[in-house]
This record gives sequence, structure tokens and C-alpha cells, in this order.
Amino acid sequence: MLLAHGVGGRQDLPIPFSAVLIGAALALLVSFVALGALWKEPRLGGDSPGARSLPAAVQTAMSAPAWRWVWRIAGLVAAAYFCIGLIFGPDQADNPTAGAFYVLFWVGLVPLSLLFGPVWRRLNPLRTLHLLACRGLGRDPELGLRPLPPGVGYWPACAGLFAFVWLELVAPERATLPVIGAWLAAYAVLTLAGAVVFGSRWFDHGDPFEVYSGLVGRLAPAARRGDGVVAWRNSLDGMAGLRPAPGQTTLVVVLLGSTMYDSLSNAPVWVRFVQESAVPAPVTGTAGLVIVIALVLAAYRTATALAGRWGAARPGTTAGEIAHSIVPIAVGYIVAHYYTLFLLEGQRTIALLSDPLDTGADWLGTAGWTIQALGTTPRESPPSRSRSSSSVTCWAPSWPTIARWPCFPGGPPSSGRFPCSC
Repeated sequence: MLLAHGVGGRQDLPIPFSAVLIGAALALLVSFVALGALWKEPRLGGDSPGARSLPAAVQTAMSAPAWRWVWRIAGLVAAAYFCIGLIFGPDQADNPTAGAFYVLFWVGLVPLSLLFGPVWRRLNPLRTLHLLACRGLGRDPELGLRPLPPGVGYWPACAGLFAFVWLELVAPERATLPVIGAWLAAYAVLTLAGAVVFGSRWFDHGDPFEVYSGLVGRLAPAARRGDGVVAWRNSLDGMAGLRPAPGQTTLVVVLLGSTMYDSLSNAPVWVRFVQESAVPAPVTGTAGLVIVIALVLAAYRTATALAGRWGAARPGTTAGEIAHSIVPIAVGYIVAHYYTLFLLEGQRTIALLSDPLDTGADWLGTAGWTIQALGTTPRESPPSRSRSSSSVTCWAPSWPTIARWPCFPGGPPSSGRFPCSC
């Protein structure tokens, strides 16, 4: 059985590949041609003084120190409850730990960030523990043993994000408690060590989940302006204000490439190759993940190099300057990719969370939760534990269709109907 996302897979009712290809090509072609013809001047970025602000009562509540502590305490409570199943729960299929980690947390972080901004910065229990420790020692949490080097950028977060997607998509026994626990322990130790050395700024650069949530949170419909007022905005305004930084392009490419690998790894030709190969599956999977991410990075670099040449930009700068424009595409693809998994496996996990020790308890009152299709057509797989931008315009619209090709019958040669987690 093929393990997808660490918790098994879901698939929707297959759609004829020809219909998908034609529909996707037309929709993307029309939208990008319209953008190219009608949107010739910058219209996004910066504060909008005329934007409608949130009600005064909401502004006051959100500015109060107690508001920040509500989020921090909620993060600590959620982490403590999660650890009950992780540390004390039985290592079996009904333990909610894998679903809570891979589905509710990882996948749920996207809609939460899209709605409320960089939520993991507020909820992050490691950031809160570091803050409490610094206050107990009478230290400024922003100051570490040494300043954070300016060239660090997002490279630590890139490494952490790759480590997570490797765990989710490649690691053997990735749904078991020892594997999840070992990964989280290493993540916690390294993140807190970085905070001790470089101060709380390390979380902004080294915590992969906080950086990920912050990136997606720039698309939130409300944000705090430079004058401190929380106001509604065009969701793309926040993304347009994202300035280039070391590792930023690679971070976005890791998101895109890992999601594409997740789709491609379900193709029968790949499954057959892994099963018949004398090389251990984790080695093959790791090589496949790295190759797909590298190909995506090469395609993006090539497209942006051509765009920069045609637009007379300084060589080597275009990739970083327009990396923010790829984020909405990546987020949209991730939402589409995980939609069914989140709705269906998320409901199942919520039901299991009521009894993390598998004793027949119903602590949260959700043990009898009936899973609703919610507009999907699920087919559950067997349970498993285990400036000038023409070239970029050509690259971007082709991405969703290429990446999801293996998820439809009639796609690549020798493909047919098969379980796919897309």
C-alpha cells in the first residue's frame, strides 16, 4: 500500500485527462493574457490610508498584551495535548498523532494563515517557552549570545522545510510514534538552540513552520499597517511588499517541488520502479524528491533569467525580485492538492483526538463525529500506518497542469486509474 502524507491517501472521482488539460489550459491562458493586457502598471504594495479599518473595539482587543498571551497559551495547551498521544498513546492506527501532525497542523496551517495572518508566530510553543525562560532569567529575548548574520536569510528555514517534506513523503515508518517523536525532538532542540545563540529573531529565519506561516500569512485579508491600525486590504498587497532575501526563492521552490513530487510519486511507473529497484525505497525517494525540486528550481531560474534579459534587468536579480509572485501560485496549488485530505482525514483526526490514549474516552466530545463528504466524492484507500516577464508567464500557467498530470487517467504513458492523494 502506498503511504501518502504519512497517513494514507484519498482520491476524488477521476476526471478525463483530456477535459482537465483543455479546461486548465483555457482558464490559465485567458487569465494570464488578460493580466498581461490589462495590468500594465504596479497597483499593489504599501499601506493604503483609505482602507477600511477594523472596529475600534477589535483594534483595542488586538493591541492589548492579553491578546498575545491568549494565542501563546492556546499554543502551549494544544502542544501539551498533542504530546499526550505522542508520548503516552499506543503506537497503532487509531492514535491521532500522525493525523494531527500531518493533516491538522501542516495542512491546516495554510487556511489559518490565509485568514488570520502569520498565526504560527503567535501560537509557536517554542517561541513562548523561549520567552518565558528569558523573562525568568531577566534577559531580553531578542538578544542572543551573538547577532544573527545578515546573510542567513531563509536558508535555515529551507533546510527545516526540506527535512519536514522528506519526513512526510519519503521517510520509512513516518506515521509511527517513534519516527514522529524523534523528528519533533530534533526540531525542538535545534530551534531552541538557535534561539539561545541568536535570540528570538532566529524563529523568523530558522523555524520552518513559522517562516511558512508568515509567507502564506502575507495573503491574509487584514493586516496591521505601519501606523499600527489593523485594516482590510487587497490580499496581494502583503505579498507585493515582500522584499528579496537570501534563500527566499529556494524556500518557495521547495514548497512547489515537494508538492509536485507528492503527485508524481503516485504514478504507476514510479511505484513500479521503486518496488522493483534493488536500491532501498528511502534512498530512491530521497533522490526523486531532490531531483524534482532541482528541476523546478532550474526551470524557474531559466525563466527568470530570460525575463531579466528581455527586461534589461541586472543579471541574477530577477529570480529574487519576482519570487513573491510565485507564492500565490504555490499556495493555490497546495490548497487544491490537500483539499480532500484536509476535509476528510481532518474530520477523522478530530474524532480520534477525543481519545488519544485509546481507552474509550471522549474528552473532547468528538468521538462520535460522523465524517461528512462536504462536497467531495471520496474514495478511501485501505488504512495504512505507514518588468518583462513573458517567459515567467509561460512557466507559471503550465505549472499546475504539469504537476497534476499523473493524477488523472490517460496522463503519462501506462497510467490508468490509481490511488492518488492529489
